[in-house]
Amino acid sequence: MRQEIPNELQKLPDIAYNLLWTWHPAAQALFSRLDPEQWEATEHNPVRLLAETENLASAASDTAFLEAYGAVVKDFGAYLEQEDTWMAYAYPGLQEPVAYFSAEFGLHESLPIYSGGLGVLAGDHVKSASDLGLPLVGVGLLYAQGYFRQRLTAEGRQEEVYEPFGPASRPLRPLLDEEGRDVLVPVDVAGRELYLKVWRVEVGRSAVLLLDADIPENAEEDRGLTARLYGGGQRTRIAQEVILGVGGVRALRAAGIQPGVYHMNEGHAAFSGLERLRELVEGGASFGEAREAVARNTVFTTHTPVPAGHDAFPPDLFGEFTGGWAESLGVSGEGLWALGHKEEEWGPTFNMTVLAMNLSAVSNAVSELHGEVTRDMWRPPAGNGAENEASETPITHVTNGIHTWSWLSPELADLFQRYSGGRAWRRMVQDPAAWSFVGEIPPEELWRAHAAVKLETTGFINDRLRLQAGRTGTSYRELDPDALTLGFARRFATYKRATLLLHDPERLRRILASADRPVQFIFAGKAHPADEPAKEFIRALYEAAEGDFAGHLFILEDYDMNVARHLVQGVDVWHNNPRRPLEASGTSGQKASLNGAPNFSVLDGWWPEAYNGRNGWIIGEAREYASQEEQDAADADSLYTTLEEEIVPLYYDRDAAGVPGAWVEVMKEAITTVAPDFSTQRMVRDYVHKLYVPRMAQAAR
Repeated sequence: MRQEIPNELQKLPDIAYNLLWTWHPAAQALFSRLDPEQWEATEHNPVRLLAETENLASAASDTAFLEAYGAVVKDFGAYLEQEDTWMAYAYPGLQEPVAYFSAEFGLHESLPIYSGGLGVLAGDHVKSASDLGLPLVGVGLLYAQGYFRQRLTAEGRQEEVYEPFGPASRPLRPLLDEEGRDVLVPVDVAGRELYLKVWRVEVGRSAVLLLDADIPENAEEDRGLTARLYGGGQRTRIAQEVILGVGGVRALRAAGIQPGVYHMNEGHAAFSGLERLRELVEGGASFGEAREAVARNTVFTTHTPVPAGHDAFPPDLFGEFTGGWAESLGVSGEGLWALGHKEEEWGPTFNMTVLAMNLSAVSNAVSELHGEVTRDMWRPPAGNGAENEASETPITHVTNGIHTWSWLSPELADLFQRYSGGRAWRRMVQDPAAWSFVGEIPPEELWRAHAAVKLETTGFINDRLRLQAGRTGTSYRELDPDALTLGFARRFATYKRATLLLHDPERLRRILASADRPVQFIFAGKAHPADEPAKEFIRALYEAAEGDFAGHLFILEDYDMNVARHLVQGVDVWHNNPRRPLEASGTSGQKASLNGAPNFSVLDGWWPEAYNGRNGWIIGEAREYASQEEQDAADADSLYTTLEEEIVPLYYDRDAAGVPGAWVEVMKEAITTVAPDFSTQRMVRDYVHKLYVPRMAQAAR
């Protein structure tokens, strides 16, 4: 904070620095009310807002503002001091926290240290842990330039723009020692001593520790090691994973935190197991004893069935960054290598997923189908035959979910509250019975609420499209708020097949050409900077949007959590067509269905567990194909047929009041079936029951 806060508003900084406000609409409304223009200009960052606004003095004398401020302060206090949480009665004796390691955390757009679904899932996990009263601390990296801002040229090419992070203006604070000094933890990176500053983010009752190499104590070339999320080559990647794993454990120790369970969210964090193993060996345990002890209270989650998604390093690079580790672990170099050894077509590698499995008592996939694929993917021999035990690690599944309060539109939340009849649906999100009231909402009211959100979303998108067109000098066309709108927004990877819609342009043109039943698609998403084929998908969609399908197909640049919220809350249908079975879970369709937008998807990831024939539509069949070309042709034909014969007619079948009654029934079914079973409140409870508590009990024996 760079300016004085009036005495009447002394709690505002505490609210700004606790990301509880990201799922507290009244707190967001309070900041917006303080300075609407600055709230938007700062990308909803209350720390910057309080530093830059000129309205604090007037707000301190505004009776209505002070009343709203007092209500938020009271709500925050009640939440943070709540004792009757789910954990308090489910596991009253559990005091040790879960340490949740992840390379990215998608908590809010004001903290851009995420790239996509993995990070957003991690952020939602932390938030629901807070809601449930589960003691949990996240561990990640503070990226000096975050993830890139995406700009599309007039030709549709993606350009990456990196901006300084500026931690002093973000909702996080340095971790301080007893004497008030910044906590710095040392880590050896390829023979060089590196110091990491530790930042702390408050997330309701949870916290996240972030490691930062961009400090004066480090050499210039080392300060850039934590500059970019997924930036640089393999040398940068392994350096970041040493920092996350080794530095993360040391940051927990420096913070005085002794976790009861260590949860590695993907293989990026697997070196944390080796650091913990080193601690035990240093304390007198043998390598075997230490390895067994580490595994007893470690959980590993894998998120991808795509082989390229599992980090693997060649022997020379692994040796350079782990020199001296074998001796400190009390094992031979061959023994250390065997913990992660996996033979690939191009030769031997050290695979971080194999390492994570070898240092965990249990591993989990993120959907039922992904569990089947993962068990098949890592069946024997997984790595180096008998020397490698990854294949012996049990692999279960916990299907991903979403944090309800981060993704449910305020308009629908208000509507649900009115019709919930005082039922405790807010505290029992995971209980299907708690959502039975949705069936009692009059169709016209649900439709009216959805239309209002859609109108706001359309305005938001049109504003961004206008700025985008102005910057590139291209033509500007607006979305129609009355047209059937399908949303497709996610990381652009080729297996997600963003361009499948264009498979048969003539057939697509016939569907879109109807003047009395207009259809429009909105696409958004970033391709990894090194993924040229995925960038070509973006360019192809852009050309279609500027050419034959202008006015019906739109592509929006710079996808982030703010854009995601608007899309999942305001489109009519969520569209998803990955190449089955390569989508581990996916959660964007869950967010859309929570808001009444039925899912229209291939039976991949979470959708096979949710689809019941009444809550959305499927694309293609759940079977194998002789070739990718055959699969693409079959799925495209299914997409067009379902859109043309089922979705479009149902949407435009209106009663005298303009309400599509049968469509609203699909909306209701989508909400009542998806909202409880695919919430992170259900997901985190599953982790507690199935994985965390058993690991704590085993470690205690």
